[in-house]
Amino acid sequence: MTRTAWQEVPRSQLDRFAAIALSEAPELAQTILHAIRRDYPYLHLVEDESGEPLALVGIRRAIEGFVDNLTSGAHPRVPPEMFQEFGRGEGLEGRSLDSLQAIYRFGVRLTWRRLAEIGQQVDIPAPAMYELAESGFEYLDGLVEQSVRGYAEAAARRASERLRLQRQLIEMLLMEHRVESTRTLAERAARIGWELPETIAVGVLIRPAREAVAPAVGQGILLEMESEQPRIVIPDPDTAGRAETLRRATAGWSGAIGPAVPLAAAATSLRWAETAVQLIKKDLLPQGEVLHCTERVEELVLLPAQELIDASARRCLAPLDGLSPTQSRRLAETLLAWIETPGGAPEVAARLGVHPQTARYRLRQIRELWGDAIDEPDQRFEMLLVLRAQRLRGDLAPAQG
Repeated sequence: MTRTAWQEVPRSQLDRFAAIALSEAPELAQTILHAIRRDYPYLHLVEDESGEPLALVGIRRAIEGFVDNLTSGAHPRVPPEMFQEFGRGEGLEGRSLDSLQAIYRFGVRLTWRRLAEIGQQVDIPAPAMYELAESGFEYLDGLVEQSVRGYAEAAARRASERLRLQRQLIEMLLMEHRVESTRTLAERAARIGWELPETIAVGVLIRPAREAVAPAVGQGILLEMESEQPRIVIPDPDTAGRAETLRRATAGWSGAIGPAVPLAAAATSLRWAETAVQLIKKDLLPQGEVLHCTERVEELVLLPAQELIDASARRCLAPLDGLSPTQSRRLAETLLAWIETPGGAPEVAARLGVHPQTARYRLRQIRELWGDAIDEPDQRFEMLLVLRAQRLRGDLAPAQG
């Protein structure tokens, strides 16, 4: 293999270069740290047990490691633990790596200036010094790589901790009989940077697939994905644009969002969302979208009360018992159209999509079956509830208009 220009440098020169560089490493590290403090005054320097800044230790070790490896013929190797710790510290403080990388470049530039002077002092040829500069930039990449690893680890740790605190907050918010004070909730919320709202809406989602990616609901909206049915907490849900943001974020998901309620009543909003989700699973409400309970009031009031509705139907629709299933259904549809429609036979016929004479015939039958009871407001209201529930369940045909 072809020897590099650095490998061609006589051993005596390399030893002199290393001796000078290593002897000056502590002072050079101090100079670099002083320059960093001057140009980056906001930088917080952590100290070790002896009170010495860890940054100073890191700079000195980086210089010594770089020189040792070069003079021994080994490839420059970055001391991983310390520089991972630097990156980890930036991650835990929630800062980006931009400043840290700028500081690394700054330190490498200052180090190179001094090493270049030492190289001239011991007569190391220019081609070898060019290779030294390339090794320095490669070494810089290694420093950054180690810090990125530490940063990623810290970021994952912070994200995991935030999710844990967020789950705890959601559980507290959704407790039926909460014992924590508003102040305690506010303190918990502050730990994840969340401000307690005056009103809240709670949603329940149905995963489109087991490994579905969490919806990108945006800042301020809490999402808990650990449950089999993920839950979503929406602060101040009537804020302009919030509904549209949620609609886009949850595209492809099924589920329901409960009504907006005061913060203390969050469990109530959750109950309505859970009720709606049960109806979705029974195919009584549409899938493939996240519904708003306030837009499905009729279904949510009538469909969960199926047993009660059926019991009421057996009583208030008893006059239909003696008819065939087809006759019974037609008269029930006509009765519902008549209760819902102001006007007479022509309007009922238009609603049913039948001839007016057919509507008149059916209305006469209804009058004969129920008599004067059909005119009692309470009776008509009960019939309306029962028949609408049957229509929602698909037992009656939908109205034409």
